[in-house]
Amino acid sequence: MKILKLKRFCVTALIVIAAYLLQCTVFQSFQLAGIKPNLLIIVTAAFGFMRGSREGMLVGFVCGILVDIQFGNIIGLYALIYLIAGYVNGLFERLYFDEDIKLPILLIAVSEFLYGVVIYFLMFLLRSDFDFLLYLNEIIVPELIYTIGITLILYPLILLVNHKLEAEEKRSASKFV
Repeated sequence: MKILKLKRFCVTALIVIAAYLLQCTVFQSFQLAGIKPNLLIIVTAAFGFMRGSREGMLVGFVCGILVDIQFGNIIGLYALIYLIAGYVNGLFERLYFDEDIKLPILLIAVSEFLYGVVIYFLMFLLRSDFDFLLYLNEIIVPELIYTIGITLILYPLILLVNHKLEAEEKRSASKFV
């Protein structure tokens, strides 16, 4: 059983690191009008509603710390934002069904939108930048659309990995019963 937990931990860490590296390298080249998708919010939200609040918070915290180290002026700000996103998405674990892609897309879209709004309030409004509609139209909405587009590709891959891990965990659990 400990081997399966270790395997899940390693696979989750690999997914987070891959998403981070893709976001920082490959998707820097695929910017559209200076906008790139937020792969880490996709991963955080997906693990939240697939595995629950606890795992969503853990993945969110790690994703946030990676963003803090790379881009943040204040260590812990992004970690807190992603941690909260993972927790809130984890609250929807009971409503989540693998076959239905509408809920994951809706949750990822809401997470991305709220992420953009929180970043605006904490990073721009506090510096007396009061043009929220400009930020909404030029940053939040385009990033939201781009992130949803990438979600349609990335989410099924995360779902496939989660199915394989859960199947292996169920096979191992049935051996002990």
